[in-house]
Amino acid sequence: MKSTKDRILDTLHRKPKISINELAEAVGINAISVRHHLTNLTAEGLIKADEERHGVGRPRFIYSLTPDGMERFPTKYLRLTTKLLAQMKETMPAPEVNKLFSQIAENMADQYSDQIKDLSIEERLNFVKEMLAQEGFTIEWEKKDKEYQIHELACPYYQISVAHPEVCTVDQTLISKMLALPAQKVQCILDGSARCTYVVNPGTKN
Repeated sequence: MKSTKDRILDTLHRKPKISINELAEAVGINAISVRHHLTNLTAEGLIKADEERHGVGRPRFIYSLTPDGMERFPTKYLRLTTKLLAQMKETMPAPEVNKLFSQIAENMADQYSDQIKDLSIEERLNFVKEMLAQEGFTIEWEKKDKEYQIHELACPYYQISVAHPEVCTVDQTLISKMLALPAQKVQCILDGSARCTYVVNPGTKN
């Protein structure tokens, strides 16, 4: 049996932008209890509240799922993304497709340029680890002799990259741009390895 929290999330998924009283009726509990759960769900970053004018008088709060809340539910994004990439590859030359993915990564890296400009290589590696974790990656790094190895233990693009390996350009370019060093891929999960591994050498400059 689903918890009250899950029932509230399910209701918001089916019917976005709903009031406390409407939620209480849909879930089958009183408005005070709903308000308590909404406070907790807001603190978890799963829902948000927006004011809405409702006739005469004070505005009421309308609740909806945040992007993190939407991640709790299965979507058809993978199928749509795969179709879009297939169509794009049919209409664009391969170099242009790769350039597009590289540009996406460079634009992402540029957002953090001010935060990393004064960091050491290892501070940058930790920054990259935390930043990519927010994108759905699981990253670990280690130093071996004069080089650093960056291991991707989990990749949110894996299912897409099976059919469209060009997507791997994104994380490789992003790592290289963030570290200001060329990142060489020495292992790839698409080739049967247990993980993807990149090597960077601080003695080499972009």
